[in-house]
Amino acid sequence: MANHKSALKRVRQAQVKRLRNRYYHKSARTAIKELRAETEKSVASEKLPTVFSKIDKLAKRNIIHKNKASNLKSKLNKFVNALA
Repeated sequence: MANHKSALKRVRQAQVKRLRNRYYHKSARTAIKELRAETEKSVASEKLPTVFSKIDKLAKRNIIHKNKASNLKSKLNKFVNALA
């Protein structure tokens, strides 16, 4: 375990950041699931910008890779456009 005061602080900070990242990631995944469960195009297109925003924030914070964020956004956009 850490022996120095700075190392102990770093452990505390890492834990806080890990929990915060987990919260952001989980909330974004839930929003994506809710969007994919949507059957009406009008409702789905209203939710799309908020989901895109959450995905962009994950990529900005390096929680997910920027290419994964782009792929997710592309697939969600195709899904919403395909709805009747």
